[in-house]
Amino acid sequence: METMTKNAGFDASKILRYPRLDTVLMVEEFIRKHSGEYGKKRLWESLPRKSMYQTFSAIIDYLEYSGKIVISRDKKIVWIWNPELVKKYLSKPELSW
Repeated sequence: METMTKNAGFDASKILRYPRLDTVLMVEEFIRKHSGEYGKKRLWESLPRKSMYQTFSAIIDYLEYSGKIVISRDKKIVWIWNPELVKKYLSKPELSW
């Protein structure tokens, strides 16, 4: 698992401050509502509650690693996670494991 994480650009061993669940959910919700509007620093400054930048960066890294967000060419953070589409594909027998 360690090799997979490093290859994907997310290394949990380098996290100094682990975010609380409510902070992760707050960042997710804010990105969902403002998808494609903000770059990383401006998004952090615009959050409804403040958090340490290191914690925020760990959340962004995790969300990108888990496939919920992408960072566009112009450095905007875009929400791409679509749970309905995931359910659709998981219900197909040829895609089950």
